[in-house]
Amino acid sequence: MACAGVDLGGTKIQAVVLDPDRRVLGSSRRPTPTVGGPGDVVAAVAAAVREAAADAELDPAALDGVGLGSPGDVDDAAGTVTSARNLPDWTGSFPVASVLGEDLGLPVSLANDVDVATVAEYELGAGRPYSSLLGVFWGTGVGGGVVLDGRLWHGRASAGEIGHMVVKLGGARCPCGRKGCMEAYAGRGAMEARARRELADGTPTELFRIMEKRGRERLTSGVFARALEQGDQVAVSLIDRAIEALGAGVASAVNLLDVEAVIIGGGLGVRLGAPYTERIERAMLPHLFSDYRPPAVRTAELGDLGGAIGAALLVGDRSAA
Repeated sequence: MACAGVDLGGTKIQAVVLDPDRRVLGSSRRPTPTVGGPGDVVAAVAAAVREAAADAELDPAALDGVGLGSPGDVDDAAGTVTSARNLPDWTGSFPVASVLGEDLGLPVSLANDVDVATVAEYELGAGRPYSSLLGVFWGTGVGGGVVLDGRLWHGRASAGEIGHMVVKLGGARCPCGRKGCMEAYAGRGAMEARARRELADGTPTELFRIMEKRGRERLTSGVFARALEQGDQVAVSLIDRAIEALGAGVASAVNLLDVEAVIIGGGLGVRLGAPYTERIERAMLPHLFSDYRPPAVRTAELGDLGGAIGAALLVGDRSAA
């Protein structure tokens, strides 16, 4: 039977329906709510699943189940997500699995959003040739996933938090509250906050005009891409700053783990594509200890659907368990 997967991000909710051969039968994409709370977000997730099922010409009740990749502290056994800071008013714990499951009438599996995207790229995408890799997902924040010897590495529960590698001691304040994290320089949310400060200080930029013209409430990856195409200097400066931070942080992680490959995904990573992946690769080189044998650096092949596809694989994993 078919199953659904959902990638819950800071700006979008992407849902897919897969057949038993892991082919995409239908998909849906809708903006993540910017107001309300966890209940509103979960209601939007349920709506996205129904839309993806309709696109696949299936009744949602015919699905085997739903997998959800979520930011925050995800506990599949308890069915909860806690402190998903990039989502509206999600500071405490919320029973996602029971609420979503009751809404859809389906079993729900949960996992970290970046972990499922990393597994999808490892099994079905750019990571297939490698037995070890680092997934770097450059979007609202900067997330990471680690595969070592063919297995996803969880550590004690928080492995892969590459966005919180410190790239500058005493540096910029990160949305996590700490200073100098890679995400403080490269996360789209932090980049938007800096752009707003520059605008308030009188620095000219087209970023917010593009945002309004496109009917967006945030500086999405598409807004940044259009601003870069127009040569907007604030956008160019922010992206340059982000790439410098990504180069230092990702290289430091590679120095520790010595993985075969780095896969660059996420909203900004996928939207900006191969030319910017190559820029990140070049920015890594000065910081690599073994610069004579750098890892392969690739753009995620599954694009915007990777996280949702990875989440759908959770349903198959649970069925096989």
